[in-house]
Amino acid sequence: MAAVAVGCYCAIVLKPSPSIGQFPALHGKPTYQQDHWHGFQRSRISALFWRTKKRVESPDVGISLGDFFLTGSGSEGSSKKSFVPKKISLSTISSISEVSSEDWDACVLDSGGPDKFNPFLTHGFLSSLEESGCSVQETGWLTMHLIAKDEVSNILGVVPLYLKSHSFGEYVFDHSWADAFYSYGSSYYPKLQCCVPFTPVTGQRIIIRNMPCKDEVFDILVSALKDLTMKLQVSSVHITFPSKHEWCTMKEKGFLQRIGIQYHWKNRNYRNFNEFLMDLKQNKRKNIRQERKKISAQNLTMKRLRGYEIKAKHWDTFYKFYRNTTDNKWGQAYLTRDFFHNMGAKMGDRVLLVIAEEGDEMVAGALNLIGGDTLYGRLWGCLPASYYPSLHFEACYYQAIEAAIDLNLDKVEAGAQGEHKIQRGYLPATTYSCHYIADEDFQKAISNFLVREMSQVRLAMKLLHDSSPFKDGTQLDIQA
Repeated sequence: MAAVAVGCYCAIVLKPSPSIGQFPALHGKPTYQQDHWHGFQRSRISALFWRTKKRVESPDVGISLGDFFLTGSGSEGSSKKSFVPKKISLSTISSISEVSSEDWDACVLDSGGPDKFNPFLTHGFLSSLEESGCSVQETGWLTMHLIAKDEVSNILGVVPLYLKSHSFGEYVFDHSWADAFYSYGSSYYPKLQCCVPFTPVTGQRIIIRNMPCKDEVFDILVSALKDLTMKLQVSSVHITFPSKHEWCTMKEKGFLQRIGIQYHWKNRNYRNFNEFLMDLKQNKRKNIRQERKKISAQNLTMKRLRGYEIKAKHWDTFYKFYRNTTDNKWGQAYLTRDFFHNMGAKMGDRVLLVIAEEGDEMVAGALNLIGGDTLYGRLWGCLPASYYPSLHFEACYYQAIEAAIDLNLDKVEAGAQGEHKIQRGYLPATTYSCHYIADEDFQKAISNFLVREMSQVRLAMKLLHDSSPFKDGTQLDIQA
């Protein structure tokens, strides 16, 4: 028996099998060196998948997972949605281009409904990441999307899935788990990651058409994810930022549960920004008004651009802002210039770009995407070596609130990090992730860690809520 450290806690476990996490013959021999992780270099990621650093053709990762017969199938009622297929076939694909945007997006729209539409799950967003070289083999993201088809090849469900050689761009941190694996001579990478790359946004991950056998197809797809860990002989599968319903259901299927914290603003049927301010305590309201006055005092003009209003010059400039942010904040520039152009062209009016101008010069910007009931704040940046007091708050938080009110959206998701968001009306909200660890002993160790971590996160949530800027008695229904 040995004590394995996972995160800040320890658990007594047996040394895991050294075969767990090793590459199968399909992908060639493992090339990971234990000191590689700490000396991470983007140009070397592909060496985790293939020995040569030269660009090579991706291996065929299309895997058939067989046919599954459905119970109570074969009947068709008065509507198309009442049809229940006799069986479904599961397979993985190596590029989202193997599925039409119509078929993929039909699953996305039908699964959650128009009110819960999530733009990050669409074919347009995911294909923009892939086509622009962001989520590809060379950056350690090998596409293995899981597809479910009926007996006549209609697509009934999709799962955005990647075989990964690192833990960057996920925003649910498992680096200590990898360290624990390697300290016992086992490989944590590659691992399976069910997510939207570089996007910490909650949404459905098991995306299924709305039909009578939806729950049964869900169970089959989740079982297939676990089966893939065995077929590929990888260490684990991780489902990050799923819906709360998926998170609860996954526990019954052997997945470990984890929670995190983000900051969301809730629209309480406000007619304008001032109505929102009136719900705040007097000192918080005064502070926000003072911050907003600084924008005009600096001769800055704020604009909100959508769809055709966003030109190529805007994306080129915003990319400079993005690189200024990542390069100066010890960050990683996961996204390329082409991604912004591709995404803007494909997503149309779903894109909201907030820009700040000084005269005719664009000096800062904040990228948002518009969902069915939510405005998603994603990226921010400004000119290098420039400083405009309170501009970050205006572009990222106050403009987003105004836009959500104008568009009659229920909330604004401002992402993780930054308790300063609370004083500007963004309250802590729970995020979720699910983790299946193939090795039973490490599963126990990580489970023990997560139990302790969850209690600490819930305590932090309570303390953060206690610092709410809203007046006493204001009814708030942000999830906790």
